[in-house]
Amino acid sequence: MSGSDSNQHSSRSEVLIDFMARFTTSQQFHKVFQEGMGLVEETAAYLDGPGRQEVRGLGRQGAIAYATESMRLTTRLMQLASWLLLQRAVSAGELTREAAENEQQRINLGEIGAGHDLDGTERLPTGLKALVARSLRLHERVVTLDAMVREAQSGAGTAANPVANQMDRLAQTFARTRTTG
Repeated sequence: MSGSDSNQHSSRSEVLIDFMARFTTSQQFHKVFQEGMGLVEETAAYLDGPGRQEVRGLGRQGAIAYATESMRLTTRLMQLASWLLLQRAVSAGELTREAAENEQQRINLGEIGAGHDLDGTERLPTGLKALVARSLRLHERVVTLDAMVREAQSGAGTAANPVANQMDRLAQTFARTRTTG
């Protein structure tokens, strides 16, 4: 790597670290984190309590739809919780960004959306439907946040950012001045 390439890489790494530090300590991340962890707890309480009672009166098709939808819901929430916990671990210094990228490969946010409707879906209890709807909204927000993180990691965000681009160019100019002057 040449001197200017090294400086450019260093500058992008600093931008990524700065972005991640700000992002994971932001009010937006904290709010999403709290909502996600709260929804996991609320869902577990519902499925272990009122949900067990409500499924009994659904009939065969309704019970199958309930089981399928509750599995989709818990899978979605576990993937979302994993993503949130991973970001928080990096922020706390418990994981390096490289280790987090390896762990991130195990998280699949793309295949945990709504899925297709099943026979009996219309008979699902309102409590389950509400939890599913909330989890889908949270999923959309996390997918958006994940895209922001990936953009920052790839360096595409700095290349598209005119201020960061100018800062990179200034750093390169000053690096050349120091080596030639």
